[in-house]
Amino acid sequence: MIFRTLIHLLTSRRGPRIGIHDVGRLRLRVVPTDLDVLGHMNNGVYLSLMDLGRMDLMIRSGTWAKLRARGFYPVMVSETITFRKSLQPWQLFDIESRIVGYDDKAVYLRQRFVRDGEIYADAMTKARFLKKTGTVTMTELSEVTGADVTTLAPPAWVAEWAATVALPNTRTPAPSTWE
Repeated sequence: MIFRTLIHLLTSRRGPRIGIHDVGRLRLRVVPTDLDVLGHMNNGVYLSLMDLGRMDLMIRSGTWAKLRARGFYPVMVSETITFRKSLQPWQLFDIESRIVGYDDKAVYLRQRFVRDGEIYADAMTKARFLKKTGTVTMTELSEVTGADVTTLAPPAWVAEWAATVALPNTRTPAPSTWE
C-alpha cells in the first residue's frame, strides 16, 4: 500500500480539479497483492484503498495542501462496508468518494467501489481532523477549507449509524465484556 499511496500522492496532483463536495472518482486496478486465498480482492484491502479515494478527493479539491500547511491530519473514527460483488484480478474499478455531511466534531463520507457503473461495495465513514494540540474544531476546518460545514448535515440514517457504532472516548473505560 505504501507504494500505491506514494504513486497517488503524485498522480492526484495532476488530476482534474474538483470541489470538496463533488464526487471524487479514482480509477484503480485489482493487483495480485490485493487478493486473498479465494482469488478475489481481500475485504481488508477495500478499507485501505478507501484511504486513497479520500486522499485523492482532498488533493484534487486543494484541501490537502491547506490542511497540511496548518498541521491538520485526518483520522478515521468509524467505517462500515457492505459487499455486493467480488472484484477479480486485473479488473478496473473506480472508488467514488463524497462528503455527505458534517456534525459538530466529524466529517461523513460515503465511498463506493464501482465497476462499469455498477456498485460492488458501499461504505460509510466518519473522520475527524487532528493537530498536535488536539482535535481540529469544525470552525477551524471550515476556515481552512472554505467549506461551510453548517449547511451539510448528515442524513438522519448516517447520524443514527454513527451513534450506533460509537465507542466511548479514550478517557472513558471501555472494558471488553461479552454479554
